[in-house]
Amino acid sequence: MSVGESITRVDAVQKVTGQAKYTADLAPKNVLYAKLVHATIANGRVLSIDGGEAEKVNGFVKLVTCFDVPKTQFPTPGHPWSVEKAHQDVSDRTLLSERVRLYGDNIAVVIAQSSLAAAKAARLVKAEYEEYAPLMSAKEALAHTEHPLHEEKPDNLIAHSHFTVGEESYEQAKAEEPDCLELVKNYQTQTVQHCHLEPAQSYAYMEGDRIVVVSSTQIPHIIRRIIGQALSLPLGRIRVVKPYIGGGFGNKQDALVEPLAAYLTTVVGGKPVMVELSREENFTATRVRHAIEFDTRALVRRDGTLIARKLSAYSAQGGYASHGHSIVANSTAAFKQLYRDRKALECDAYTAYTTMPTAGAMRGYGIPQSDFATECMSDDLALMLHMDPIDFRLKNCVQAGYKDPHTGITFYSYGLEECIQKGKKAFHWEEKRKEYAHQTGDIRRGVGMAIFIYKTGVYPISLETAGARLTLNQDGSVMLQMGATEIGQGADTVFSQMTAETVGITEDRVHIVSTQDTDYSPFDTGAYASRQTYVSGMALKGAAELLKKRILDYAAEVLNRPAEELDIRQNNIVQAKDGDVLLALAKLAEEAQYSLKHSVHISAEYSHHCTDNTFSSGACFAEVEVDIPMCRVKILRILAVHDSGTLINPKLAEAQVHGGVSMGIGYGLYEEMLFNEKGKPLNDNLLDYKLPTAMDSPDMEVEFVQVEDPTGPYGNKALGEPPAIPPAPAIRNAVLNATGVAVDSLPLSPQKLFEHFVRAGLIKEEQGNV
Repeated sequence: MSVGESITRVDAVQKVTGQAKYTADLAPKNVLYAKLVHATIANGRVLSIDGGEAEKVNGFVKLVTCFDVPKTQFPTPGHPWSVEKAHQDVSDRTLLSERVRLYGDNIAVVIAQSSLAAAKAARLVKAEYEEYAPLMSAKEALAHTEHPLHEEKPDNLIAHSHFTVGEESYEQAKAEEPDCLELVKNYQTQTVQHCHLEPAQSYAYMEGDRIVVVSSTQIPHIIRRIIGQALSLPLGRIRVVKPYIGGGFGNKQDALVEPLAAYLTTVVGGKPVMVELSREENFTATRVRHAIEFDTRALVRRDGTLIARKLSAYSAQGGYASHGHSIVANSTAAFKQLYRDRKALECDAYTAYTTMPTAGAMRGYGIPQSDFATECMSDDLALMLHMDPIDFRLKNCVQAGYKDPHTGITFYSYGLEECIQKGKKAFHWEEKRKEYAHQTGDIRRGVGMAIFIYKTGVYPISLETAGARLTLNQDGSVMLQMGATEIGQGADTVFSQMTAETVGITEDRVHIVSTQDTDYSPFDTGAYASRQTYVSGMALKGAAELLKKRILDYAAEVLNRPAEELDIRQNNIVQAKDGDVLLALAKLAEEAQYSLKHSVHISAEYSHHCTDNTFSSGACFAEVEVDIPMCRVKILRILAVHDSGTLINPKLAEAQVHGGVSMGIGYGLYEEMLFNEKGKPLNDNLLDYKLPTAMDSPDMEVEFVQVEDPTGPYGNKALGEPPAIPPAPAIRNAVLNATGVAVDSLPLSPQKLFEHFVRAGLIKEEQGNV
C-alpha cells in the first residue's frame, strides 16, 4: 500500500540540505549576463536608443535593441499547440518591443561579463519616445482607441464571448416573476503578483548548431516549441532543460525570458548567456493575475430560489495577450457551474489590451476572481432575503451529476454538500451566527463562508496528453521519468507513490528523475490546471501496469509458471493466490539483465491522451475580528474543506491547502499592485507590496471529503489550485457579517475599509480627519 500514505517528500533531503540545484546554480563559470532595458513610459513608441555611455562600462560586451531583433511575432502562453488556426494562441510578442505597451516593456538588452557590469550599462542606455496616454482598465481601453496597442486589434478588444443557459432571457424571466427581488452589483478584483521565491531566469548556450536552454519553467516541452516559433528554428535544434524550480504558481506557465536567452547566445557566438530578472522586474516584466470587473444582476424568489443571473465581465489583459481570453472565459464558466438558475443565465466576457503589466496564468486561472463575485453575490442575496447564507447555498448550489451544457464536463464524484455540512458543524456556524448578531461597539466579530467548483485539467477546451517511462534497474529498483514537472507542489512524491502502488514495490525502490530535458524526457504539456496527478497520473499508471506485465512475463519464463499465477508484492515475485514469496525482484532483475540464455532490458513507456474531466469542490469558513476605528481585519479562524477525490498523500494534500489558503488571505486582505496616473508601478518590490506573514495567519484547519472519482487514475482529482479560490470571499463575507458593510472589491485594505466605514456611519468623518 502506498497511495493514501503520508510518506516524506522524495526531494526533502536535497532541498533542506542545499543539494538541489536550481537554474542559477548550474550556470557555467564563463556565462555572460544579460540585463534588460525597460521603457520608462506606459504607452508609445521608441524613436531611438543611445548606448554610447553603456559601451564605456568595463566588461560591456554587446547592446541589442528593439531595432536589431527579428520582427517575428510569437505566442507565449503555456497552452498545447493546436493544429487548428482558430484555436491557436495570439502571436503578438517580439523578442524586444519598439511599440511600448506597458511601463517597463523590454526595449533593449545589454550583455556583459558580469551581472554588475550588465546592470550598470543598462542604466546608462538612453531612449527617446513618442508617448501616448495610458489605458489602465479594460473599460477605458475599449473606450479609447486612438492609438491601438496592437494594429491587429484596432479596438483593443482581444476577444468577446457570450453564452446562455435556459430557453428564456434574463429580462423574460424578470417579467414572468414580478414578485422577485433583484440584486444589481459591481464586483472588482485587483492585480496581484505570484511572488514565487525563485525569480524568472534562464541561460542558453550552443552545441554546434543546436541551442540549449536551461530554465526555471513549468512547461519545458512547450517552451521548446515557443523558442522555435520565435527564432524560426526547427524544434530538433532546440533543447530545453528544467532543473529544480523555486515555485511558479502559473507565472512560469509562460515563455518569459527563454526565447530572448536563446536568441542572445546566437549573437555572441554560442557563448552561454544568462537572463535573470530582479524582484522588481518580476513584478512588471513577467506576468500578473488579471484584474477583472464583474457587472452582475440576479433574480431571486422570496423563498430563496435563484431564478436568473446576468454577468458582464471585463478583463484587463495588459500589454500582451499571453493566456488572453481563456482566463475570463474560465471565470464565466465557473459562474455558470456553481449555481442553478431555474430560468435563465446570460454571460458576456470581454478581454481588452491595457497598458498594465501583462496578465497570465495564476493559481486558479480566473476562478478566484469569479468566485469572489459569485460568492459575494450569494451572501448579498441571502442578506437581502434575511436568510442564512448556508441555507441559500444548499438550496441553489450545483448538484450531484451536474453536466456542463457547453463542455460536457460532469461532476462524477460529488462531495460539495458534505463539505458544506462538515464545515458548518466543525465551525459551530449556527452558534457563531447567533453570538455575533446585533453587535455594537468598535470591535466586532463575524463569520463568513464561500464555496467553489473547479474542473481538473483543460479537456475539452484544449489537448490533454502526457507520457511516462519506467526502467527496471539491475537491483530491482525502478527508474521513473516523467514529462510532468515538479515545481514545489510534491508531484515527484505522488508519482513515486503511484509507481510503487501499481508495480508492487516499496517507495524507496522508486528513483524519480526530477529534471526534465526535452531531449530524453517523455512529452508532457507541463504543470498547470491541477492536472498532473490526474492526466499525467493516467500515463504513469499505464506505464506501471505495462512494466509490471513485462516483469511477470519474464518471471513466468524463469519460474516456469503461468504469469497469471504471479504477482509483485513488497519487492518480491509471489504467488498471487496466497502471497508466498517465490523470488526476490532484485534477483529477477539481475537475471534479466545478465542472463546468457535470454537477456532482456525490461522497461515501459506509455502516453495517454486524456478525453475526460471531472470537478473538484469545497468550502472555506472564516471567522474575523474587525477593529472599526483602526480599519483592521484580524482572522481568528479559517477552515478549508475540500472534495478532491482520493488523496494520494494526505500530508502533502494538507500542505497544498495551507499554501493555497495563505495565498487567498493575501488576495483578500493585503495584496494589490499600485500604479500612478502614468501607469508606473508604485510598489514593485517586497518591501512595499504587502504579502501576508505568519503573524497575519491563524492556524489553518483542513478537512477532506474523500469521494473516489471514477475517472481519476487512483480515484483522485484536482487539488493544487482550489485552496486559493474561496478564502477571499469567505473573509469578505465574514466582514459583512461583523459590520453590515459590503465591500465589493479586493483587497479589504485599511484605506478601503475606512472609506466604507465612513459611508456606513461607523466612523465619523471628524475621526478620520484627526
